[in-house]
Amino acid sequence: MTAAATPKVVQSACPLDCPDACTLDVTVEAGRVTKVTGNRHNPVTDGYICRKVRHFPELMYGPDRLLHPMVRKGPKGSGQFQHATWDEAFNLIAERFGEIRRDHGGEAILPLCYGGSNGYLTQDAMDARFFRRLGASRILRTLCAAPTGRAVKGLYGLIPGVAIPDYALAQCIVLWGVNPSASGIHLAPFIKEARAKGGKLIVVDPVRTPFAAQADVHLQVRPGTDVVVALAMIHWLFEHKKADLDFLDLHADGWEELRRRAQSWTVEKAAGVAGICAVELTKAVEIYAESEPAVIRCGWGMERNRNGGSAAAAVFALPAVGGKFGVPGGGFTMSNTPAWDLGGGFAAQEPEKNTRAINMNQYGKALLEETNPRIMATLVYNCNPVATLPHQNLVKKALLREDLFTVVFEQVWTDTCAYGDVLLPATTFLEHRELARGYGSMILNSYGAAVAPVGEAKSNTEVFGELVKRMGLAKPDDVFDDRELGRMILGASRDRERLMNAVGEADGSTTPECGANPVQFATVFPTTPSGKIELVPDALDDEAPLGLYGFQPETDADALTLISPATAKTVSSTLAQIWKEPAEVSVHPDEAETRGLEDGEAVRVFNALGEVHVTLKLDGDVRPGVALMHKGYWARHTMNGSTATALASDALTDLGGGACFNDAKVEIARLQS
Repeated sequence: MTAAATPKVVQSACPLDCPDACTLDVTVEAGRVTKVTGNRHNPVTDGYICRKVRHFPELMYGPDRLLHPMVRKGPKGSGQFQHATWDEAFNLIAERFGEIRRDHGGEAILPLCYGGSNGYLTQDAMDARFFRRLGASRILRTLCAAPTGRAVKGLYGLIPGVAIPDYALAQCIVLWGVNPSASGIHLAPFIKEARAKGGKLIVVDPVRTPFAAQADVHLQVRPGTDVVVALAMIHWLFEHKKADLDFLDLHADGWEELRRRAQSWTVEKAAGVAGICAVELTKAVEIYAESEPAVIRCGWGMERNRNGGSAAAAVFALPAVGGKFGVPGGGFTMSNTPAWDLGGGFAAQEPEKNTRAINMNQYGKALLEETNPRIMATLVYNCNPVATLPHQNLVKKALLREDLFTVVFEQVWTDTCAYGDVLLPATTFLEHRELARGYGSMILNSYGAAVAPVGEAKSNTEVFGELVKRMGLAKPDDVFDDRELGRMILGASRDRERLMNAVGEADGSTTPECGANPVQFATVFPTTPSGKIELVPDALDDEAPLGLYGFQPETDADALTLISPATAKTVSSTLAQIWKEPAEVSVHPDEAETRGLEDGEAVRVFNALGEVHVTLKLDGDVRPGVALMHKGYWARHTMNGSTATALASDALTDLGGGACFNDAKVEIARLQS
């Protein structure tokens, strides 16, 4: 082995859309990443990383990697492109965007991004500068966490949740709409530690997940009924004098109204609606009431339906009613983003214009509408809309518009790339500087590139910075360097001096100002206008169609409800291209028998919006009335190129404008040869 090929280990951190924020050791040989493992700089992840990130070199150097800019030569959607230089690509984009802006106004240009797998330097940084100065339409990034985020902010304001290690202290852990076996895996050892000390486990999930199989109580609810289950638990706490009235009087507004709204939801009534056993629901609330500390880990599964925001609010209200705050390991955890005060990040340095706002869940509809101005250009980055957005067939139809100029800035050849007019190769997080914080782990990581970009890939800072310059939007005091942008972001924090010393000048990790183990109502408190928990805030009550905590029954109860949870192999649709196994649809054996179907046969899963051709899998862990097809799969994983999103409408949740993926009603039939 030559000296040039001697392996070296570079420290980095994972920014992918996961709460845990693992710190990494990256082995580099001859300028290539050959191995990714964990290190112990994040004590929560403690050297262990998931198999998703272990396979990341396959994304970086696999056959699907975009290596240079390309310009479309064939029909839209055909995937026919020719090699272009960066100069040619930049000139074409600047020319077309300039023409559209001149003829139709900046709002005729729409960015589409999500950004869950990106840090502060690749989301709402240089891209925000570009689109805000351009006067483009704004995209509302509501694909995930919008209803839950709206609910928790309405009730508590910005408050950090229970730290992951403190789950080991809990005498009762409730996993509600979350599966740590597939995502957020570093919570698992702390649950196991609590269980070893006698702690109880309650799981609320339509699927018998690995943790549900171990639970003291598994409430296998019908999708969309979480709100009535939580309200029944609240009602029981009040009726059985287990509500902490002293705490509510001191720290909460609106608890009497919450009690009134929960009054009609007895355990028996809620159990009937949710399709669960009333005895088991009673057992769950009894365990929760008697346990101290008790903690609820809220996931995002419960929000993806018509009642998602009210369901989240009801779950967040439980620890207030039960008086579970004020001790380590007691309360709830959603996202720990509120632990960080970064002053709005770099985007706050560029004032946002009051331009048209478009919900990304209705992207296809927005592109097809004859609005004034009509959207004439879209730039897709940090997102794979053809694979991830609802109403997939409408999204595809919209992207086939011949008069729509589409730029796709991507790391690999996704399903969306085929619909582009210009493709731009993007760096991965191991090829550029990043500043990212965990939203489960209380950690902020700052690291430089582990290797040089593959091929001609460029970072978001480089690409959007160049577009700012080429379109004449630059200002004399602009900075275009990632390290300088990072300093600007950290400098907006009240905690700037400590953060700058920790990660601003040298790479590394640090904890938030509130520390790594905040305790709700002991060291951190609500930031609502009243300073209290607002259990029935007017804004949420006005927004929800039936008022906050209102229950909208399902339609077409005879059809199967399709749910699309995460897999242990992908992060949303990221990394799906390296997995060869075809997609499946899983149903309870009783549902297959009713339809005359057998395990392993080819079926069509269909409704009025589309159909997906996959293999049927019989699975007794899926409750009757439900079909399960994992999210994140690409066209290559099904027999007809459609995925679960083809079956989900672009209807919105009761709060926050979120996606209703788990409201999809489907039928399954044998695929005729």
